[in-house]
Amino acid sequence: MREGAAARRQPHAEAQRGVSPRAMSRAGAAPSCRLLLLLLAVVAAAVVGGAEGKAHNYEDALQKSLLYFEAQRSGRLPHSQRVAWRHHSGLTDGLEQGVDLVGGYYDAGDHVKFGLPMAFTVTMLSWSLIEYGGDVAAAGELGHALEAIKWGTDYFIKAHTKPDELWAEVGDGDTDHYCWQRPEDMTTSRQAYKVDREHPGSDVAGETAAAMAAASMVFRDSNPHYAHLLLHHAQQLFEFADKYRGKYDSSIAEVKSYYASVSGYKDELLWAALWLHRATGRADYLDYVVDNADSFGGTGWAINEFSWDVKYAGVQILATRLLLRGEHAERHRSTLEQYRSKAEHYVCACLGRNADGGADANVERSPGGMLYIRQWNNMQYVTSAAFLLSAYSDYLAGAGAAVSCGGGGGEAVSVSVSAEEVFALARAQVDYVLGTNPRGVSYLVGYGSKYPNRVHHRAASIVPYKHSKEFIGCTQGFDHWFGRRSSNPNVLVGAIVGGPDRRDRFRDNRENYMQTEACTYNTAPMVGMFAKLHRMARQAPAPAASTAAEV
Repeated sequence: MREGAAARRQPHAEAQRGVSPRAMSRAGAAPSCRLLLLLLAVVAAAVVGGAEGKAHNYEDALQKSLLYFEAQRSGRLPHSQRVAWRHHSGLTDGLEQGVDLVGGYYDAGDHVKFGLPMAFTVTMLSWSLIEYGGDVAAAGELGHALEAIKWGTDYFIKAHTKPDELWAEVGDGDTDHYCWQRPEDMTTSRQAYKVDREHPGSDVAGETAAAMAAASMVFRDSNPHYAHLLLHHAQQLFEFADKYRGKYDSSIAEVKSYYASVSGYKDELLWAALWLHRATGRADYLDYVVDNADSFGGTGWAINEFSWDVKYAGVQILATRLLLRGEHAERHRSTLEQYRSKAEHYVCACLGRNADGGADANVERSPGGMLYIRQWNNMQYVTSAAFLLSAYSDYLAGAGAAVSCGGGGGEAVSVSVSAEEVFALARAQVDYVLGTNPRGVSYLVGYGSKYPNRVHHRAASIVPYKHSKEFIGCTQGFDHWFGRRSSNPNVLVGAIVGGPDRRDRFRDNRENYMQTEACTYNTAPMVGMFAKLHRMARQAPAPAASTAAEV
């Protein structure tokens, strides 16, 4: 493997019940240290300027983030394609298996179509519109956002060929990573892999059900027939995932080195049920979430991260929303209160204000204020945390409620944290991504004056197919393009790269895939965040402020 990237997006929650997964924090050292870090976090969250003190242009960030999904398209590109350096690719996907699997998204800088992260990407894009669709529309980007979601859901409809059959991967990571070539020139395996009754995959089927249920809500007004079709597929997929239980990486060995389901499938089943409840209002889906709360870990796991693999924090926050809004039967209340306790563990962990559990109870912060989980593509955790914190702050504000942090044993005192403070942390993470950080670098490619120029991305790093149709072979890309020190010939606008390490250090090098590779699920949660912040900036423009480091 010339790229050395066997598991570059994979190490995840190695948690114990009631203890957070490998999310260490210096914020839990002592009450005075926690107070100091909290004050710094609040100051950082109030900063709306970049490293030079200029206000961020969230509208521009929103527009660019949606462009990125066009760069990741597989299949036959439409006439409306705005990313001109991309062309048709993967036009025979599924042909060997006698099924049409053309379309969908490449997850990152390679050309495999991995079903689990693709579905999570679509779920988060849909959730962005469900919460902040009005803000996206006000910015004039609703059409592009809907296109981004539909490009994924159209593919899922194709991939769900029978009620109990879902094609979960196209391409093979090992052979794909041996080559460095444009998707238009692909010579690697396009073998397709599926889950079915004999080879279950409750995690990938559950996440795809969640994505299609959430997307059905997005299209309900503009395309009701399509919304109904998505909901039909979502319900079938959930029934399949629940009836034939098993981890998809046990059925598809080829995925284990790349997107192994470390957290198992139970979080996806709860996640899918909550999205189906929200889409349909059917009480039996909420009954499922309540009845399986303990056995599936929904009210047992206290988690410090939210990602394509680990959905528990998202499950707990969605369940808490129902509690705060009173959208439940009385018999559900006590279990939903337990979900709320775990949701607030996640929120307080991000704030650095969990008293029990030592360092593992809180999320580590970089000196520049970035939430830090692990070195490999840490930005996925930053952007997903920003979205969850923002959504939860909205739920709290709507109910006139607050978060209770601290407490527990010893002399720790429970502290009430306002919705405004929770959102301040979310905004601080967004601003960090956009350049309010010690390096003054925007980790959103194409935004601002200083951003990564050597993104680990095959198509972006090679001359565009439309400019040079001369075939570039499997290893030819390594020989002529991968090792170049110059900037990529194509700017991967809107991509959010893996980002800096725990000390805010970042090396813009194509070989540094841990930091310079971008993934679709990094950008997806930020669509809603950029739209919300753009609306807030229009309503109450804030003056440029000092950075947390300057304070």
